[in-house]
Amino acid sequence: MTEKLATHITLTRNLAAPAANTTAAAGLLKILIAAQATGTIVQWAEVDAAAPKSKQAYWVTLCDTQTRLYDANAVVRYLYKIGNLALGDRLAVEQALEWEEKTLSVLPAGDLSAILAAGESQANVLSAHAPATAVSVVFFGALYYALSNTKAALVSKHPALQQWYSQQLASTAVSTALPAFTANVVKVLVREEPSLDNRRVNPDVAFEFDPCKTVLPEAGAKNVLITSALPYVNNVPHLGNVIGSTLSADVFARYSRVRGYNTLYICGTDEYGTATETKALEDGVTCQELCDKYHQIHKEVYEWFGLSFNYFGRTSTQKHTEIVQGIFGQCVENGYVLEKEVPQLYCEQCSRFLADRFVEGTCPKCAYEDARGDQCDKCGTLLNAIELIDPRCKLDNNRPVVRTSMHQYIDLERLQPQCKAFVEKAEEKGRWTANSLAITHNWFKMGLEPRCITRDLKWGVPVPLSGYEKKVFYVWFDACIGYPSITANYTSDWELWWKNPDNVALYQFMGKDNVPFHTIVFPSTQMATGDNWTQLHHIAACEYLNYESGKFSKSRGVGVFGNNAQDTGVPPDVWRYFLLSNRPESADAVFAWGDFVARNNNELLANVGNFCNRVIKFLDANTKYAGVLPTADPARIAAGADTSDRRLIDDVNVLLARYIEKMDGVHIKAGLHTVMELSARGNLYLQESKLDNTLFSESRAQCDTVVAVATNLIYLLSALFHPFMPATSANISRQLNAPERTITDTFELDLHAGHVIGNADYLFTRIDEKKIDEWRAKYGGQQEETPSKPKPKPKFKKSQSNDKPEVAN
Repeated sequence: MTEKLATHITLTRNLAAPAANTTAAAGLLKILIAAQATGTIVQWAEVDAAAPKSKQAYWVTLCDTQTRLYDANAVVRYLYKIGNLALGDRLAVEQALEWEEKTLSVLPAGDLSAILAAGESQANVLSAHAPATAVSVVFFGALYYALSNTKAALVSKHPALQQWYSQQLASTAVSTALPAFTANVVKVLVREEPSLDNRRVNPDVAFEFDPCKTVLPEAGAKNVLITSALPYVNNVPHLGNVIGSTLSADVFARYSRVRGYNTLYICGTDEYGTATETKALEDGVTCQELCDKYHQIHKEVYEWFGLSFNYFGRTSTQKHTEIVQGIFGQCVENGYVLEKEVPQLYCEQCSRFLADRFVEGTCPKCAYEDARGDQCDKCGTLLNAIELIDPRCKLDNNRPVVRTSMHQYIDLERLQPQCKAFVEKAEEKGRWTANSLAITHNWFKMGLEPRCITRDLKWGVPVPLSGYEKKVFYVWFDACIGYPSITANYTSDWELWWKNPDNVALYQFMGKDNVPFHTIVFPSTQMATGDNWTQLHHIAACEYLNYESGKFSKSRGVGVFGNNAQDTGVPPDVWRYFLLSNRPESADAVFAWGDFVARNNNELLANVGNFCNRVIKFLDANTKYAGVLPTADPARIAAGADTSDRRLIDDVNVLLARYIEKMDGVHIKAGLHTVMELSARGNLYLQESKLDNTLFSESRAQCDTVVAVATNLIYLLSALFHPFMPATSANISRQLNAPERTITDTFELDLHAGHVIGNADYLFTRIDEKKIDEWRAKYGGQQEETPSKPKPKPKFKKSQSNDKPEVAN
């Protein structure tokens, strides 16, 4: 028999009530059961403000000696008068305490399965002691949370432990102590691990993009064909190149997919032409080696930025040659190709006609001595190579002479009526950008002229004509044909995309300097073949992105290039966000480090990150919902309800409709601005609702509604942000334990009550403002360019020829 003490103890609450799954709570339960078993009266007291501070949640004061005991196990020893017990009983108590300290306490508090298994291992010890004895109290206090919060099916796997637990609950000491215990601890729910089984998601909104699946047009579907201007292969792309075409196209491709449109996004490297030959000569490699190197560099840069091409190809393929030559043959057959004799510079030392970029000389406009044969970099004037004063061959520095060469021209003058009629129809239906309209109509105003489509080069698509064995097609004739040829390398059914105008809408993205080749040259070439081509529906042309106060320059180390962005350690989504929020849609824009850091800290972190993290952490807390989505009060979200919840839903639907309108019209920056407004509206909703512990404890129905509605808004935001920040979107979906989703026409609660979310995590991190000066210095290049060694000028008499070859734009 246990010797009962005719006494009482004072149990003083010091801090906030301990959580039910803590060691402090287990100790409290031991004390209360031991007191009931020994007939000890427990008097509750609040801490005296003047008392010395303690980190303990509570302590016990012995009334006979006024001794304070801070350790629950010490109180158990005192109440059971351990020293008076038989040696075997005393050892059993000490062994139980040692097991608790060395075995149980090292297990994770949330791993209830491991805790139960540890308890089962003590089955023989448990069965040897009656309920409410000192040994049983130690074990019961240590195991109660796990046993009372584990599903019955799991507890039943430990039959001996389950039987012992039932016996303990039936004892008077335990049943009497439990109500007082429950009232003095904070209830902690067991956090169920997120899984596919505990998802409660509307299955109709799930979205998955399989890049390995071959996409073909579908009858009755909205079939969207997207291209971005083929990046030239002779350098690393800088931020202006990225935002100008590939990133902008990726946003629209991702948007189209999550809207349920059947979408194909095609791109690749443009590998032929003078620039490749020039760069290969400078690097001392073959053209193919150069293309292989930079194709891989481009691919890696775009992969890092998260671009979702269905296929990223290249133009130096046999399929490209076949299609280019086939199109040319059709143009010839239909009478749209002319042959002309053209005066060109010829280097007798090299025994070759010199393409524009193989010639340097003095600009006739501004006297800059190193103007190129196609353009003066100092004054920007477009030039014919034979206009240069004192021209020199870039390969050997000798003076070239003027000779004539036969070339092929596509007859744009004859094609102008057809092309203009096409443009007038497409620009209205496709809602072309203002700059593309201005550039295109300016070409029509000046009048189209036959355009040279061949060059005296070695690296390119061979011209399949007798006498043209040493000539190739001009890169701006074959480059746009790269879109269908790259598609042909993607699928043998490429014509289902490119010769299907009634069922496919073609969207093309580029910088403004490429506009006329996509609105005039390529469409005219398509018309000249006589085939029923898929032609341009919408063109999205960007202005220029400059760096700080100047232009990007790889040679001078000025600006951020694709590999530099990776080196900063800033995640790709932050770069995507900045570039897209600063997208040069109607005027040139500037990349500035201060703005870059501010947008991360003040917009992404303070707006989006704050809203998502605040809601998910609140829902994740095991003292509140333990990750289980509550039920929204139907009355609070019903149509017409005068509640903050219904007002939020109505506002979200207005902004959602605006977002869809902007994105369908390819107003990318406006679409991003709208989704940021939606996130800000979510933050306002939390402020208006006063989401906090008080709302949870005093207005549970409203709190449940706020949490359910806000969590579902976050789920919608994950889809709306997907086109702009795909990794962030995927991160949100992971935290919500939900599949990535489509963008629906209206806002619905697609995460249902009972859905178990994942664990909260931060979406963004703050960038130290000290990095601004560091990065500006690192990527600012030289303050002053080192003057290059002057090139020797051969002395010769200026040519008097007035013949001019075609300007290469």
